[in-house]
Amino acid sequence: MAAAAALGGLGLLRARLRLAAAAAATSAALGRTGHRAPPLRGGVAAAAALPSARRSYGSQAKEEEELRVRYLDDEHKGIVVLGLNRSHAKNALSKNLVKMMSKAVDALKSDKKVRTVVFRSEVPGIFCAGADLKERAKMHSSEVSSFVSRARATINELANLPVPTIAAIDGTALGGGLELALACDIRVAASSAKMGLVETKLAIIPGAGGTQRLPRTIGVSLAKELIFSARIVDGEEAKSIGLISHVVEQNEAGDAAYRRALALAREFLPQGPVAMRVAKLAINQGMEVDLVTGLAIEEACYAQTIPTKDRIEGLLAFKEKRPPRYKGE
Repeated sequence: MAAAAALGGLGLLRARLRLAAAAAATSAALGRTGHRAPPLRGGVAAAAALPSARRSYGSQAKEEEELRVRYLDDEHKGIVVLGLNRSHAKNALSKNLVKMMSKAVDALKSDKKVRTVVFRSEVPGIFCAGADLKERAKMHSSEVSSFVSRARATINELANLPVPTIAAIDGTALGGGLELALACDIRVAASSAKMGLVETKLAIIPGAGGTQRLPRTIGVSLAKELIFSARIVDGEEAKSIGLISHVVEQNEAGDAAYRRALALAREFLPQGPVAMRVAKLAINQGMEVDLVTGLAIEEACYAQTIPTKDRIEGLLAFKEKRPPRYKGE
């Protein structure tokens, strides 16, 4: 069965789909991931109790890197932080930065230590200003098209990571910067942060998913209004329209959204790794089809969790009244 073969990327499918349409949708969904989901290992803490970013980080990042990849330690083990670090260009998306992002995301797909990814900025007051327009001005028109395609593909790969992703928006996120955040499963922002798809001011349109992900997030009519007007909203308004999930008051360190994102990520760590990946797949693909087809996708995905060792461990831990010890199997 084509759907079962495609679902082999996440484990053996042991349920029949009710409809041929559901089989096709599930097959296509898993065909887009193009890889076997890796086995992973493993209440919200008050933000004030979280360790500082630098104390939590491992020692794998270099100061000069434009994208800093860090695996957190101790109680945050399993959380990976991708930090934009182009202070001289307000984290604008250059060819080199997009290349680094693509490489990092590709590595995370098969990293067995990853349970949740947090995307943040290491530059105070800015998340990402969008495309590097100074660099783009020097490009030939053919180069621009190639760059936008590469950026779109990279952001799509971020959206397709099998683990939860959180965007921590502690500063301005415009154009491609907001498109980057929209590709994450959850967005957290400081009340002072500024967000908007402002491309129409430049006589172009959002080209890295903005015209598709924004209406899916806040609704078609409001998305059109924001894109047509190139309007910029703050964290409070972004929360009121559903653009972000959480808004927090900025702190003196300028990392309030990041700390809230870490608290959320810690909530995810105790859960079954296989279940987390399959739940994300079921939600993402189910939202693209009608309800009946979506329910069939859910049935197919649910079947993948039944034979896992994690499920047996979860039931045993419940019976013995102890925390489960999941191994992502």
